[in-house]
Amino acid sequence: MPFAGWRMPVQYKGIKSEHEAVRTRAGLFDVSHMGELLVEGPRADLAVNTLVTNDVSKIDVGQALYTVCCNDAGGILDDLIVYRLEEAKLLVVCNASNRDKIAEHFGARLPNGVSFQDVSDRWALLALQGPHAATILAAVNADKKVVDLAPFRVARAEVAGVEAWVARTGYTGEDGFELFCGNEDAPTLWRALLAAGKPHGIQPVGLGARDTLRLEARLMLYGNDIDENTHPFEAGLGWVVKLDAGDFVGRRALRARKEAGLERRLVGFEMTGRGIARHGYPIVVDSKPVGTVTSGSPGPTVGKNIGLGYVPKALSRVGTTLGIEIRGKVVDAVVVRTPFYKR
Repeated sequence: MPFAGWRMPVQYKGIKSEHEAVRTRAGLFDVSHMGELLVEGPRADLAVNTLVTNDVSKIDVGQALYTVCCNDAGGILDDLIVYRLEEAKLLVVCNASNRDKIAEHFGARLPNGVSFQDVSDRWALLALQGPHAATILAAVNADKKVVDLAPFRVARAEVAGVEAWVARTGYTGEDGFELFCGNEDAPTLWRALLAAGKPHGIQPVGLGARDTLRLEARLMLYGNDIDENTHPFEAGLGWVVKLDAGDFVGRRALRARKEAGLERRLVGFEMTGRGIARHGYPIVVDSKPVGTVTSGSPGPTVGKNIGLGYVPKALSRVGTTLGIEIRGKVVDAVVVRTPFYKR
């Protein structure tokens, strides 16, 4: 199906089968649609710090950081992972739908002496995820240093004869790796990983299971759960906002929002009645709309229909009963603790 200017697979064998493979064995995703931006220069970390909410200066070479990038009003332009590849070389990975926006945002604000490249069209990205991911990576002659990477670490290595940056990151709630390589090398790496993973039950995985996996782990989907009309505190991302680490775009607005307190919160809920909540469905209490479902689907691992949505702070407590309007009928749901699934 069309997705952010790409043609992307929704499923190969089936969403439930692919989801289960990642949770119990291994799955391989082609996520080359993601945006990759390289920022280089002697003060690259301090420059990027002025554009994101988390403190990039605190990460060492070979370390990664999750953060968000905001506008002047504190609205979220995108959520990002920043990798320090070298002392003065950072890789910023953004969502495909926001690539042009973030590239323009960075390009217009980075100071002289700091270079910026959008390498998205030259780089491919594969994600090997699941409990057998490390075993499969070792089977394609990957250097031990990348097989043994700690979470949110990154290293340069040869994998199946292909030069790649390998990171212990992912978007599934499982252990795993993301591998950045040149476009021309991606088919070789893809086939090698599938062949090495065959004895371990690996499956290629499409967008459908990627969505159910990330929802069970309560990982944000830009355009659904966060966007320019949401701010990090109400989305439960206050932990990536370092207001005292220095000035950044949106800092003043976010400080004011924090001091004013939250009006609404993004909550997780389980359906207690029969029905599946979907993006855009109204959330109601006493027949009155109080919010909107941002994400919803069956949770294959948890065995329940689950979802996320913004509700007034007074309705955000665990155990609160909500109604989800599904095709004109209100179906019961209850606010629960998230993530829905944790390995």
